[in-house]
Amino acid sequence: MTGWLDPLRAALDARATPVDVFVRDDDAGWADERLDALLAVTDRLGVPIDVAVIPDELDAARATRLAARTTGGLVHLHQHGRAHTNHEPVGSRKCEFGASRSTERLRADVLAGWERLRSLLGNTAEPVFTPPWNRCADELGPILLDAGHRVLSRDRSAGWLDVDGLAEVAVTVDWFAGRWTPDGPPAVAQRDVLAERLGTELAGEGPVGLMLHHGVTDEDELADVAAVLDVLASHPLVRPTSILALAGS
Repeated sequence: MTGWLDPLRAALDARATPVDVFVRDDDAGWADERLDALLAVTDRLGVPIDVAVIPDELDAARATRLAARTTGGLVHLHQHGRAHTNHEPVGSRKCEFGASRSTERLRADVLAGWERLRSLLGNTAEPVFTPPWNRCADELGPILLDAGHRVLSRDRSAGWLDVDGLAEVAVTVDWFAGRWTPDGPPAVAQRDVLAERLGTELAGEGPVGLMLHHGVTDEDELADVAAVLDVLASHPLVRPTSILALAGS
């Protein structure tokens, strides 16, 4: 049964104009088999997907497989921090590029990660940066520009850096919101809530960004994600796009 998808369908059917939608999946370098399964779904449906790659978790074999995925024009690869390591004090919200670190350390890790990504992925690495946990210090903006990045992508709740020359393309719906803790709501109930939230976003001005994490996407979750993407891919008023393309527009 797909009645839980009705809020998406209703929102799209009520639209008078197209809406831009992009999909971002985080943490490439971990859980390769689950990433492959997700990319098989997006490829089958013809849906573009931005994959945030952890540079220190990428080796030559993974890089070759990921780069090969980009040849069809649907898979877009970009930098996801450096090592996806928390550097904040115990009790603070996790952050790899937080305010507790010096500007020099922030700069060194951005550059080291970007250089590693480019050395392994070549031109398939796009100048987009997603910080782990969607958080970063304000000082990171100019550092990203100096490194050659054109776009910062975080969750909309993180706010905006407003740095001249640095575009910001935010995800608006985290498909796993509320499921990260053991005492969260049952998966089916949360699925319905998220479908309604996504429907609300699709009824707005857009763009709409859907954030996924393949590492926690089991077979049941993947089936739900596939059902959502199928609705988006098949509706004439959805314009599937990528982060870099949105930044350029």
